Amino acid sequence: MEVVHEVSSKKSRGAISKREWFSEWFNSPYYHILYKSRDNAEAHQFIDNLQKYFQFTCEDQILDLACGRGRHAIYLNSKGFDVVGIDIAPENISYAKQFENERLHFYVHDMRRPYVRSRFCYVLNLFTSFGYFETEGENINAVCTVTEALKPGGKLILDFFNTDRILKNLKPHYRQVIDGIQFDIQKKLESGFIVKDIEFEDEGNSFHFQERVKAISCEQFLHYFDVADLELISIFGDYALNPYDKETSDRMIFVAQRPQRESFGLRL
Repeated sequence: MEVVHEVSSKKSRGAISKREWFSEWFNSPYYHILYKSRDNAEAHQFIDNLQKYFQFTCEDQILDLACGRGRHAIYLNSKGFDVVGIDIAPENISYAKQFENERLHFYVHDMRRPYVRSRFCYVLNLFTSFGYFETEGENINAVCTVTEALKPGGKLILDFFNTDRILKNLKPHYRQVIDGIQFDIQKKLESGFIVKDIEFEDEGNSFHFQERVKAISCEQFLHYFDVADLELISIFGDYALNPYDKETSDRMIFVAQRPQRESFGLRL
């Protein structure tokens, strides 16, 4: 999911330095411990539903944007599709590369930087893999870069939590024990970001990470798409692809299409 961090004392599970928070946290072994309960069955069902709805073909090229360790890309490829996964975290890509084949490739890449032009029929950005950047300009720039990567008529499928529902039900404090580690977690809204402070001890060392995800509204996403010259096609509200409802839906799953004409939004 999402993150800034501070780390105290030495780290036997891997060194963590102070750079842009999301690249460091996603490279951390503790990220994968905390989120190990993510349900692959749910992820596979979501992909199956997308495949059925959009009728992916073996000729379509699919980009998994911010792919993590590649669970969505690997499953898509197992179904016969040509998939590329990119992620900012080198350790994630190093892990995913063991699954590569002639129709599945992984690369380290920052979504704010140009990747390729007019190559992909679909770009998937799943499981709240957006909203990590500090400025609106960076968010818009990332969406514009996606537009360039799409073929004319290609579609972006962007899956984000339903911000309105999350803010109404924000749980300020809870604990999780995973692999013998007690994670003490606090959440708050701060300067437009949903901030999650994560504190724990392991092997005699104390750790503090801080996740920061922009509380992006539906209206803000529509603005991003407009600037990037993407046309909104639909918004789903869950992984079963039911319609989006601002009050009750768990997710905002946007489907936006690049026009058939040769036109790109302004990168900021």
